[in-house]
Amino acid sequence: MKIRLVPKGHDYFRAFSELAANVETAANLLGHLLDELPNGRSRAREILEHEHIGDKLVHDVVHRLNHSFITPIDREDIYELVTTMDEVLDHIEAAADAIILYRIEAPTEQVRRQAEVVAKAATMMRMAIDDLEARDKVRTCVIEINRLENDGDRIVRDAIAGLFDGEMPCTDVIKWKDIYEVLETAIDDCEHVANIIESIVLKNN
Repeated sequence: MKIRLVPKGHDYFRAFSELAANVETAANLLGHLLDELPNGRSRAREILEHEHIGDKLVHDVVHRLNHSFITPIDREDIYELVTTMDEVLDHIEAAADAIILYRIEAPTEQVRRQAEVVAKAATMMRMAIDDLEARDKVRTCVIEINRLENDGDRIVRDAIAGLFDGEMPCTDVIKWKDIYEVLETAIDDCEHVANIIESIVLKNN
């Protein structure tokens, strides 16, 4: 007998959707921050606010887990899903913070492309979570996130290689390498979330 994956009105799944939407918003704000450089401080503060919202959502889910005897899906999957989504958000905020800290005057083409990949992956992640019962839709989103992660790998390789092709000052090389690697980690985290979602769907259908 097929198990209903999302019990009607269950708070866990509402929290998943809220957290995914929050990550998507922060990812889109990162693109706006890049557009507004060198005046991106207000966008960075907005991203930090969403990071705090994400922390609270995760805290609420973990608190509920610790006080629940029965959960709609494996408690390990719930914990891994929300904490990994939070890691995506943490790395988006870390990238924004580094851009402001390093006083980046203008974005490179590669960092713009990375930010676009993060935003697209965050949208796919949110869509997959909102449609957890639709196995085919989830699979489509997971495949797209995997493709985006591959794009992200190529972008960061080209970006880091490019740092050593010209006459960029050593301090700027260090700054950009840090930013590129933080954003690459955010993209990798999106793929990790996609794999967790796919595992949840396969175990509960």
